[in-house]
Amino acid sequence: MYSLFLGDCEWQSIPWNSAQPAKSLLSPPRSLLSLRLCLCHSLGGIQRIHRPMLPWSVFPRSASVSDAAEPEAETSEPSGRELSDEALVEELLTAVASARSFQEFRRSQRKECFGLLRWLQLVLPLIQEIRETAPSLTDDAYRRLAILGRAFQAARRLLRCCHDGSKIFLALESEAVLGRFRAVYDKMNLALDGMPYSEIGISDEVKEQVELVSAQLKRSKKRTDTQDMELSMDFMMILQNEDGNADRAILERLAKKLELQSLADLRAETMAIKKLINERNGQQPESTKHIIELLNKFKEIAGIDEKNILGDVSIPKYLEKCPSLMIPNDFLCPISLEIMTDPIIIASGRTYERRSIQKWLDAGQRTCPKTQQPLAHLSLAPNFALKNLILQWCEKNKVEIQMGESEPATEQEERKEDIPSLVKDLSSVHLDVQRKAAKKIRILSKENPENRAVILENGGLPALISLVSYPDKKIQENTVTALLNLSIDETSKVLIAKGGAIPLIIEVLKNGSVEGQENSAAALFSLSMVDENKAAIGILGGIAPLVHLLRDGTIRGKKDASTAIFNLILNHPNKFRAIEAGIVTVLLKILGDKKLGMIDEALSIFLLLASHPSCRSEVGSTSFIEILVQIIKEGTPKNKECALSVLLELGLNNNSLMVHALGFGLNEHLSDIAKTGTSRAQRKANSLIQLSHKCS
Repeated sequence: MYSLFLGDCEWQSIPWNSAQPAKSLLSPPRSLLSLRLCLCHSLGGIQRIHRPMLPWSVFPRSASVSDAAEPEAETSEPSGRELSDEALVEELLTAVASARSFQEFRRSQRKECFGLLRWLQLVLPLIQEIRETAPSLTDDAYRRLAILGRAFQAARRLLRCCHDGSKIFLALESEAVLGRFRAVYDKMNLALDGMPYSEIGISDEVKEQVELVSAQLKRSKKRTDTQDMELSMDFMMILQNEDGNADRAILERLAKKLELQSLADLRAETMAIKKLINERNGQQPESTKHIIELLNKFKEIAGIDEKNILGDVSIPKYLEKCPSLMIPNDFLCPISLEIMTDPIIIASGRTYERRSIQKWLDAGQRTCPKTQQPLAHLSLAPNFALKNLILQWCEKNKVEIQMGESEPATEQEERKEDIPSLVKDLSSVHLDVQRKAAKKIRILSKENPENRAVILENGGLPALISLVSYPDKKIQENTVTALLNLSIDETSKVLIAKGGAIPLIIEVLKNGSVEGQENSAAALFSLSMVDENKAAIGILGGIAPLVHLLRDGTIRGKKDASTAIFNLILNHPNKFRAIEAGIVTVLLKILGDKKLGMIDEALSIFLLLASHPSCRSEVGSTSFIEILVQIIKEGTPKNKECALSVLLELGLNNNSLMVHALGFGLNEHLSDIAKTGTSRAQRKANSLIQLSHKCS
């Protein structure tokens, strides 16, 4: 027999044939017909079986993710007065305020959550009026308000679960969750139906409003809403079909419905499921198994190679200390979903954590995990610009991350002691000695802040700067990269610029080796985090060679150049320098090369250019508007978000461009994005819809 826990009591599904037990909704049926029978079966003959009565408390147990499908402890109506009248009313107000603090919910329960919030809002004046008039509560009034308090606390737990619980869990058990909503409505109706308004001095206006709520609550009990049939069928088809390829279209539809497409969403879902597993403590193993299977499938279509959820997934220490920390998506490895400590770029242009991608390649894989694109080569190039960003973000947010396997302290100290002699070797008359010293200092400057401090203390900075212009390409590479590593520390950014390194780095950017050019771009980006350096790099001629690298460089070079350019054109004069260097043509070429995977970077630069009145005319061409509309139509969710932002910036300042966009069919896509796009894309789409009304 299949049983569901729905709110106050346990509901048991009675099979049509008592000799043939009903199947659980989580046990995949053999066909869609049996699925329909299973759904009808579970919604069919229902028998109510009351749980054992437990003493009621005004202070209920704390919320958990699994609350949404587990039963409330069924109790008899409260008797006696555990709190004073004033304290009870304050508890009610606190409970409502806590419940109303949740404003965003999982898509599968969003409608019910907003409905529940609306009813809480409508009942609130009753409690506020009781507090203002402070009547002496009769036993009946006290009992009903105590029941209402239980309803509010149940509502708070339920809303919290629908706010941050596992999306897969909530969708799979949506019928049980709906039962929990109905249980809350039952409690509220039990408290409000027959409330002695005259005894507690409630005004006619508030009385009429609350009675209306009570009538609506009664009607809600008669509703026959069930979970989305298409969603249910999709789940069943996935769980019963072991052929992953055959399920891809269904999986993609499910991922879109559950909003489990981005890396950040999948990472958050992994943490929510881990929490759910810990709370279940081995209970409901079949349900847990299905949830994990679905999560693995969603990760697989997203290109994430991670399977052992039960054993390996743990909440990182930096999130344990600050669970609300919002980590930028670009800082997370697409494979491990952890902050990258050694980000590297592969042939497809995507960045991964070195250990994770190396494990992928060692297993014989020869494709990009994210795009499934065949890899032209297996070389791994460090992404210094991104690593620098990650380190700065971690320092700003006081996040400690494990930078690979640490060496024994004695070995680290021995290597630190070598730094003074290495700095001296930089000035050696022997080329080989200089090369070795520059390479070792490059490595040591990457490892930790202590090494960087010792290098500076021993005069390493001027010695390195003096070698940047050395004609030997290898020495150039190592010294520029060492300066990049030193620039991680904020004070060093200023010292490097004052030491005269910027024009020398720009020269390597123009004429150095491929790696030297790439690391020079990364170094300029790092230095440009200081506003004075932004201006200096522009004045000293750094913009044009960065645009050239963006046009002609390797994938890694293009990415380093785009990152540096984006930061540099925050300085207005640098916008004009970029325009003069031909950046618009280069960016349009990038937008046309989908394999390059740099549409978001190009659009972000376009947005900054379009924000300045003098640059807007260079950007806002009819052909560019057509490209933006095409991206809005066919791009990824992030592509669409960026394209909408650029189009809105241009359209707000030039109505004719908006008219052109409408002529290219923009309106056909705005309404869809306004409903299903990212939160930022939805805002931009709604703004464009309003703007289009003015222009049409």
